[in-house]
Amino acid sequence: MDTRAEATPRSRRGAALAVLAAALSAVGLVVLVHHYAAPRIAANEHAARIARLTAVLGDVRFDNDVLADVVMVRDAELLGTDRALPLHRARLGGRPVAALMEVVAPGGYGGVIRLLVAVRPDGSVIGVRVLSHSETHGVGDAIEPQRSGWLERLTGRALGNPALERWAIRKDGGDFDQYTGATVTSRAVVGAVRDALRWYYAHRNEVFAAPSEPTAGHV
Repeated sequence: MDTRAEATPRSRRGAALAVLAAALSAVGLVVLVHHYAAPRIAANEHAARIARLTAVLGDVRFDNDVLADVVMVRDAELLGTDRALPLHRARLGGRPVAALMEVVAPGGYGGVIRLLVAVRPDGSVIGVRVLSHSETHGVGDAIEPQRSGWLERLTGRALGNPALERWAIRKDGGDFDQYTGATVTSRAVVGAVRDALRWYYAHRNEVFAAPSEPTAGHV
């Protein structure tokens, strides 16, 4: 008697079951790997975000989680937008060492320029970094650190150094050189940093005392 007709369905069922078992094993392995690897991946991503945020601090030391130590602030006049913006706080041994403020310069040549301004508790500038912009390639994008060191001239400055009325580019009677060919961009950035310092000086007594808002948006 020919049994091939009977064997073929059995063989197919067996092959299908083998494929299903292999697929289930593969899925189980992926789930298991993800279960054990997820915390490490999350920790690495968290550390990378902190590194990106705090690169503007240079050699300023801190030991807190600056991503979690954040409050949302709002001031359409001095911060450049009516949206609430994150202000991250850096501490060392519980003592405040820096405030990292996201601010907006609305008057860029190509539109809005988003900046991160880091200041010491006394209000002096630690550093300024560009978060995003639409300035002209090869001219206004000189505000990017990889293109020039123009932003470094703001480091160490504060209200009173120079006087408030001198916080402007030289073309407008101020103390800061504008970047060649990018007067509008330079004016917008210097003005935004000046206004960020004005906001900080008005609120510095409460900035580090306010409770954290860890679910707030991050830079």
